[in-house]
Amino acid sequence: MAESINSKRVFFPKGKQNKLINRILLKITLKDAAKICNLSERTIRDWYREKFSMDIESLRKLSKKTDISIPSNIKLKNRYWYVHSGSSAGGKAVLKKYGRIGGNPEYRKKKWREWWEKEGKFNYYPFIGVTKPISKPRYSQDLAEFIGIVLGDGGITQYQVTFTLHSEDDKEYGKFVIHLTKKLFNVPVSIYLNKKYSATNYVVSRKELVEFLTKKIGLKIGNKISQQIDIPLWIKNNKNYSIACLRGLIDTDGCVFTHRYKVNNKIYSYKKLSFTSLSKPLLLSAHKILKDIRLSPRLAGKKDVRLDSIKDMKRYFQLIGSHNPKHLKRYLN
Repeated sequence: MAESINSKRVFFPKGKQNKLINRILLKITLKDAAKICNLSERTIRDWYREKFSMDIESLRKLSKKTDISIPSNIKLKNRYWYVHSGSSAGGKAVLKKYGRIGGNPEYRKKKWREWWEKEGKFNYYPFIGVTKPISKPRYSQDLAEFIGIVLGDGGITQYQVTFTLHSEDDKEYGKFVIHLTKKLFNVPVSIYLNKKYSATNYVVSRKELVEFLTKKIGLKIGNKISQQIDIPLWIKNNKNYSIACLRGLIDTDGCVFTHRYKVNNKIYSYKKLSFTSLSKPLLLSAHKILKDIRLSPRLAGKKDVRLDSIKDMKRYFQLIGSHNPKHLKRYLN
């Protein structure tokens, strides 16, 4: 069945989506925009940053509400437009290399058995089943910050630890993550760029690192939201570790944004900070750490912790700071 026109994605010329969202947010609040689209405020901010493309249905709703016309130079593509092009390119590459698609699995098995009987079973492969060692650091602020990064934009599988960051906005921060990971564990970090999603994956393939993080540190393999993960107790019980961990969390899964509003036809704006998580224990822990250093955080709905005042924003960057140049730039500009 053909995909509905309302689910198509909108592609703007570079920089135009940002300008359109900015115009919209001068007429309505971020909260109202999210409510109109039945989406989270973070999604609207991601559109503003051009991290993701908009869907046409949300664009029409916002256009109708604000009386801002939809630009004529946009392009519409199916939601999964990239799937066909990617599979087609892969198929052509296989066809060019092997002369056919798929090949003959029985033939491959037969040749493997021949190799195994003649040569393979007589060879010694010391790398099979042997885990590669890592450095195992003691508790420290660096380790606590690394844990915050994992809890924010990281993921743990049975054999890998992966961080996913924006390929442009977080490019410099990615270098910091690589440096910190190598400093703590003395392991290589592989980099994989996903151009379709403007994302970069930083991957450490070490089973021993996974075991260290899960058995020693207290993290979990698998979906962080369904398991309702939280900051480990050894971090929460130490003020300096808590601050470092929160910095890692907000550097990866937080956002500095400009709040704009209009009073008597005059536009006002100031900076705010938001940390978003669907894990309630993690959200409450972040809220408590901010309160413990005498800030005034606010729980916004079920998934956001906010700092709203100019005073709190200044104090946050003085006490906690950031290793992500993106956040520093947005706060200062």
